Amino acid sequence: MSSCSVVSTGIDRNDGLKPMSDDGLVAAVQSGQEWAFVELCTRHSRRVFNTIYNVTRNREDAEDALQDSMLRAFLHMKQFDGRSSFATWFTRIGINSALMILRKKRIRPETSMDSTVEGETWQHWEIADPEEHYARCERSMHLKRAICHLPTALRSVVELGQMEGHSIKQIAHTMGISIPATKSRLTRAKVALRESMT
Repeated sequence: MSSCSVVSTGIDRNDGLKPMSDDGLVAAVQSGQEWAFVELCTRHSRRVFNTIYNVTRNREDAEDALQDSMLRAFLHMKQFDGRSSFATWFTRIGINSALMILRKKRIRPETSMDSTVEGETWQHWEIADPEEHYARCERSMHLKRAICHLPTALRSVVELGQMEGHSIKQIAHTMGISIPATKSRLTRAKVALRESMT
């Protein structure tokens, strides 16, 4: 029976009640109800994929790592002890799968890394600590969400400056405002983002 099949058991996932918690779904999977694993993956795959993509920077590699993560998670569900949330555990598996793909590429690179664009080498790609990298990815996603919630005038200044690399002068010209006004908006945006991040 595949991991995507719905097993007819004592727990009906369409019983009209509120959705089961992750803990309830984990318990269902551990008792042999494979549909619950499909539900867990449905809930968390997008977030895990985004984290994996931040590691691989390659969509195909990220998709491969996600598939590998689902398989590994399914095979090791009996060992999941609940010391962390399922989402965190699944994300760690995803990061490890992504790192394995990067290691394989390092061992058998498809192209020479001696002559990459702008002198980039594997030292720039290598990630020493998966936990640290995961925390960095989480902070980055939180920052992006915080930027999205800024007022439009502040968000535009941040996006032009931080994401597109424009200078203060270029931002002022693009937005049609003075340089002091641009600096003021950047300062206000930084204060708002700092408060949001803490």
